[in-house]
Amino acid sequence: MRRIAVIVLVLLGIYRICSAQVLFAISGKSSRDKSYLLATNRHVDMTFIDTIPNAFSCFSRCNKVITEFAMQDYEALAALRQAAILPDSVRLTNFYDDKDYAYIDQSLRLTLGMGLDQLCRMKPAYLTEMYRAELMKQWLQYDENRSMESFFEKVAAERDIPIYGLDNVGETMYMLFDREPFHWQCQELKKVIDYPEREVKQEKTIREMYLMGRLTDIAYQVAGPDNQTSISFSDYKIYAQRNLEWVKRLAPYLKDGGAFITLNCIYLGGDKGLLAQLKAAGYKVKPVNHSLSIKKNRATGK
Repeated sequence: MRRIAVIVLVLLGIYRICSAQVLFAISGKSSRDKSYLLATNRHVDMTFIDTIPNAFSCFSRCNKVITEFAMQDYEALAALRQAAILPDSVRLTNFYDDKDYAYIDQSLRLTLGMGLDQLCRMKPAYLTEMYRAELMKQWLQYDENRSMESFFEKVAAERDIPIYGLDNVGETMYMLFDREPFHWQCQELKKVIDYPEREVKQEKTIREMYLMGRLTDIAYQVAGPDNQTSISFSDYKIYAQRNLEWVKRLAPYLKDGGAFITLNCIYLGGDKGLLAQLKAAGYKVKPVNHSLSIKKNRATGK
């Protein structure tokens, strides 16, 4: 009996993961056709998409892809790389004493294989992201080339499907590198190096919640008072405000219909998440489930 119970629990767990609600249909407000929104997580392998009911079917019905920032825009990417460089008048040595500077240099060498002699011209926010990304590769087996986050954007680029970003280059530069003063960025970098386990634990928890479709819990995890990681309540407030602007920018795409929207799961759940803001704006937002494929198969006889 115990063995049977364990098997049932395992199967229920697998079913729950495979049935995770991370894909939504958006309609209403005089939309000509439905659009779809897929919550993504960069630390989840792209094979997880195979377990999302109707993900590929919904994508095939769309004629454009909407994302946070169009990563296939190579000129924009070049501008971002340039924006990651410190102004000539700013030096990291101005923000750290000799002991902290040597400590950060050693930590970067151990984790990234490069020290501040090579990286000192980069903004601290950029170094923090580099360091965090390497932590996730080592501790969560994160492979950026197999991340589900950019999968449909890559497919769209291969098929010449238009890709639009909700943020322009300037806004993305600001969000990544300039929304915090340099001295705060320096403190953040040292904090992440001091407590790498916090960052990994947070991302692992968010990934587990994502795999179960718990988008609201993800919002609470980020905005919670106990969160001391580099993505915390102050970031959540910025995301909440940006969601209001994104609803406005999505309006013409949703009116036309046929948009496939892919966005990081941390922006979507909770009472200030994008899903709630779309509903508040008058759109119908409903989870996509197996019923779509069942109806289609019955109609076609397949």
